[in-house]
Amino acid sequence: MKKIFSIMAISAFVAVVACGPSAEEQKAMEQKKQDSIAAAQKMIDDSMAAVNAAAEASEKAMADSMAAVAAKAAADSVAAAEAAAKKAKPASKPKPKEKAPVKPEDVKPGQGRG
Repeated sequence: MKKIFSIMAISAFVAVVACGPSAEEQKAMEQKKQDSIAAAQKMIDDSMAAVNAAAEASEKAMADSMAAVAAKAAADSVAAAEAAAKKAKPASKPKPKEKAPVKPEDVKPGQGRG
């Protein structure tokens, strides 16, 4: 009985080893794995390049926008200064007429007494 059991165990072991992948199949599987890793790395690199390009474009757009805002602000401040300068010069007001001194003959009775 022990002999039969040991023969069956050895047969099962041989069957398992014999049914496994051959060296060529193992090499093909390893090559497939390496190809898959390379493809994933290429996708990651492409994605990072796209992100970097988008970030550079965004930074350039922001810089252009900031320059435009600064130019507009400068133009607005110049225009405001010119408007303030025009406003600051008051139109010449007519000087009040000097009243002629009142002569006692021109004073009517009852005038000038509080």
